Amino acid sequence: MGARFRTGPDGVAGTNFALWAGGAEAVEVCLFDDSGAETRLPLTELTHEIWHGFVPGVRAGHRYGFRVHGRWDPWTGARWNPAKLLLDPYARAVDAGEGDDYRRLPPEVYGHVRDWPQRNVADTVRDDRDSAPFVPKGVVVHDDAPDDEWEDDRRPKTPWADSVIYELHVRGFTKLHPGIPEKLRGTYAGLAHPAAIGHLRRLGVTAVELLPVHQFAHEDHLLRRGLHNYWGYNSIGYFAPHAAYASNGTRGEQVGEFRQMVRALHAAGIEVILDVVYNHTAEAGELGPTLSLRGIDNRGYYRLSSDARRYLDYTGCGNTLHVVQPQVLRLITDSLRYWVTEMGVDGFRFDLAAALARSMHDVDMLSPFLAVIAQDPVLRRVKLIAEPWDVGNGGYQVGAFPPLWTEWNDRYRDAVRDFWRGALPDVRDLGYRLSGSSDLYAWGGRRPYASVNFVTAHDGFTLRDLVSYGRKHNEANGEGNRDGTDDNRAWNCGVEGETDDPGVHALRRRQQRNLLTTLLVSTGVPMLVAGDEMGRTQRGNNNAYCQDNEVSWVDWSLLEPPGGPVDGSGPVDGSGPVDGSGPGGAADGDRAGDPAGARALYALTARLLALRHAHPVLRRRAFFSGRAQAPDGLRDLAWFTPHGEEMTEEDWYAPASTLGLFLSGRDIPGRDAHGEKITDDSFLTVLHAAATPVDVTLPGPPWALSYELVVDTGREDQTRAPGTVHEAGATVEVPGRSVLLFRVRE
Repeated sequence: MGARFRTGPDGVAGTNFALWAGGAEAVEVCLFDDSGAETRLPLTELTHEIWHGFVPGVRAGHRYGFRVHGRWDPWTGARWNPAKLLLDPYARAVDAGEGDDYRRLPPEVYGHVRDWPQRNVADTVRDDRDSAPFVPKGVVVHDDAPDDEWEDDRRPKTPWADSVIYELHVRGFTKLHPGIPEKLRGTYAGLAHPAAIGHLRRLGVTAVELLPVHQFAHEDHLLRRGLHNYWGYNSIGYFAPHAAYASNGTRGEQVGEFRQMVRALHAAGIEVILDVVYNHTAEAGELGPTLSLRGIDNRGYYRLSSDARRYLDYTGCGNTLHVVQPQVLRLITDSLRYWVTEMGVDGFRFDLAAALARSMHDVDMLSPFLAVIAQDPVLRRVKLIAEPWDVGNGGYQVGAFPPLWTEWNDRYRDAVRDFWRGALPDVRDLGYRLSGSSDLYAWGGRRPYASVNFVTAHDGFTLRDLVSYGRKHNEANGEGNRDGTDDNRAWNCGVEGETDDPGVHALRRRQQRNLLTTLLVSTGVPMLVAGDEMGRTQRGNNNAYCQDNEVSWVDWSLLEPPGGPVDGSGPVDGSGPVDGSGPGGAADGDRAGDPAGARALYALTARLLALRHAHPVLRRRAFFSGRAQAPDGLRDLAWFTPHGEEMTEEDWYAPASTLGLFLSGRDIPGRDAHGEKITDDSFLTVLHAAATPVDVTLPGPPWALSYELVVDTGREDQTRAPGTVHEAGATVEVPGRSVLLFRVRE
């Protein structure tokens, strides 16, 4: 379906248009020239509820839309209105006519009379004003990539266990980067620039997870306040890369630019994962605009309540796509396959995935959507990440998704945050989270990498704000600070927001190091958020979805070396200009705009990722057994008290601020590429969340004879490993609120 440019057997070039519109009485394709003049042509062929027809002479770059005729009867869910131009759900490119010049949604884009005086029935009164001048239009593109488009592309195909995900926003990551040419900042081409890719490679991540890049629309309530939808969780075109992120035109050029970005990231060994929003669309509830699906077949595309005027809303966004309907399921799976086969992406993170797994009303892990994904020869081979909840009853499904799927593990986030702010009643939950969450995922053949571990995400505080604010500060969103969660599990280190107190600065830097170190030594797949590795702040805003400005953009000045602005040059092994050195040492401040502490945090993150990459014991593909192994009783996983003794059942149920975690590398399940057994160093991690130092006894044989300290988050300068060696049985003072990571020496 959609618009496919082709040359027929008679040599006549043109475009075939097709639209599924169940129950419609007639469909017109509407063609627009450069002046905006419209030509309407009826689609007279009808096959299995698909209206279609060939229009000669229409080539790539031509703009178009549809008008669909049918009954107007909102009381039964019928909302056809031919006065409204509709975006093709299969459009490969969209010309939204916006760039950076966003406009308020005029009343003409609504299928009903928006300003009807009786608000309780406003959505039932049809608006017959033409919406064409105000809505986005599809763009005809060559349907398939050129034959040589991908011939030299090599997908990294990073195994799940080896993956490190880096969540970023195409615009926000590149908008302020001084090493990217100004005309490319905020674009797909900007993310493909060597300066952007150089940072990712030096850091050591294996995949970028892009916040939504499907064509999306801006909500009217934001535009009225002079704001825009920045995150993009308001999709309207599931095949089209968002036009505003293109650097050079929106008449299909964005498609090629996106592909070139993917190729550049692949060449650097970095996978591309898309955050996709198939649970709802930008048309919102019954009082929302008519942009596409509502006007094509409202009853076919959306879940309606028993009062067919209303929508079932499992998403909090006004509507929910009716995924059990065959045509909706086809739209989603066609879109997914397109992004894999023709746009080159390597996987997807599904926003509010529980909404997609609902059959009639309840979440069903045997639902049509999950069943189709499981058997699809293309989709079952890519990375699949579920946000395993929605806002409806029974929507929280962490640990419930079937094999093939990984999940955002918010229980990991909560346990780690609570431990470091001193709010855990005991360490039972933390033990599961650090070791791969076997209580959630050790079933049905799932592995530790089913858990995507994270401490922060785009939704919520940044890492720096997590240790700088105790409550949200979302006033700039214009919603009276009512939006965003109040359950932040944050600790401001004694002062709310920015301060001149050097002691508070030092503590906040240490807490950031603690959180990052905990994340990167935990079993599972770690996810970082762009800018956290350099201490980016959003000034306490924990819901910056509408802040398309410096609040959300990555502040690259934080990484400016003493010799000048960061330009993306230098080696990719972490030893380049961003090394934490320079006047004043590695941590002479913590304020916004002070780069020294940011460079030190970056250096620690890169070193931890290099350590993780070098040691398979930190990237296990199977859960721990915890059983003593012959001949000496060594366990693959062991837990210790500060006295160097293995934890007892009573210890797990008691309040504790100090925890020792031993990972044995002697006999790791699985084989390497040559069929050999995998062995590695062993590691002991000591996490200490109390404010005062504690003496810790290092476990003796069979665990180790001596230990080398490789990370000490209590130290300000994190540019080099400490390298101190301690004998087994020795007592080591662990500084207050810090992590010590030891490598076992035989």
